[in-house]
Amino acid sequence: MKTIMTVDDSATLRQMVVFVLRGGGYQVVEAVDGLDALSKLEGQELHLILTDINMPKMDGLEFIRQLRAMTDYKFVPIILLTTESHPEKKREGKAAGATGWIVKPFNPDQLLAVVKKVMR
Repeated sequence: MKTIMTVDDSATLRQMVVFVLRGGGYQVVEAVDGLDALSKLEGQELHLILTDINMPKMDGLEFIRQLRAMTDYKFVPIILLTTESHPEKKREGKAAGATGWIVKPFNPDQLLAVVKKVMR
């Protein structure tokens, strides 16, 4: 079974994402921000990461930058799942190493379709 990490400071949003992903047959690891996510990486095989941008302690862009510097996670697909839709933020996300972008609120079918496409 493939494992996806979801990183978001909103417990409600994490619950929705987990519900959709588990319904799609995926295992899910949850984190509340970038620091929490980094602490949960040790030995964790991940096939995809979904992260918000705006979070306390460590935002999604810094989290992505740190992940891309790690040998084990350098090529793991990362999708930004965020309310941000400004072109400049998208450029920042791509420069940090994000693979794709989904704007909240998300459509569950769209989320699963993107996940399947990116994890090929």
